[in-house]
Amino acid sequence: MIPLRDTIARIAFPSITWILIMLNGIVFIIELSLPENILEHASYLFGLVPARYSDLQWGLSHGFPFDYYLSFLTSMFLHGGWLHIIGNMWFLHLFGSRVEDQMGHIRFLVFYLLSGIAANVSNFFVNIHSTIPELGASGAISGVMGAYIVMFPRARILTLIPIFIYPFFIEISAFFYIGYWFILQLFSGTFSLAQHNAQGGVAYWAHVGGFIAGIVLLPILRKKERSYRKSYPDEIYHHVNR
Repeated sequence: MIPLRDTIARIAFPSITWILIMLNGIVFIIELSLPENILEHASYLFGLVPARYSDLQWGLSHGFPFDYYLSFLTSMFLHGGWLHIIGNMWFLHLFGSRVEDQMGHIRFLVFYLLSGIAANVSNFFVNIHSTIPELGASGAISGVMGAYIVMFPRARILTLIPIFIYPFFIEISAFFYIGYWFILQLFSGTFSLAQHNAQGGVAYWAHVGGFIAGIVLLPILRKKERSYRKSYPDEIYHHVNR
């Protein structure tokens, strides 16, 4: 299910959301310009490799400094391919702009980064011996989705559901869409635990950890004086978004 737009009107321009999108895009372009061997080295250095912290001997033997913890932050700005970054940035644009509008610019930036770090910490403990770099902004974006479902549970999301070659459009409540997404991550993450030798792939537990972190951080970082706006009626919604 591909979300296209929602029924929440925006007041302020989401500058931090767009800065994050542009920054991720710039880093991805740099990734594309690197020779393969240098890109692989950068992925291991700036991506989150749990084994470099859980097995210091392994990390030192591969040239990783044991006291370098910035990868919990820098890994959020690396992506493994076009579909990876396009999907993440679309979700950030759709959900992040609404959360930033309610939370405020600086608070949203702090919220986003803390959600991403919490997501990486969660995935680190679940995959503590993994030697595969974990990349992507999906953990931080999961935190944004956690905040969104709390703030706008009755919002409607226009969703594209491809059925064979035919596009099918339907409006789904944000509570159902994001709730279904979270349950899917939780079950997929639980199933992945049974595959003891599986490494790489989707970091489901980063999604789960980021989502929960977003819900926990929301009451701490949101603006107390700003109440949440309800969804606009259809006639107002179509007028606002022309």
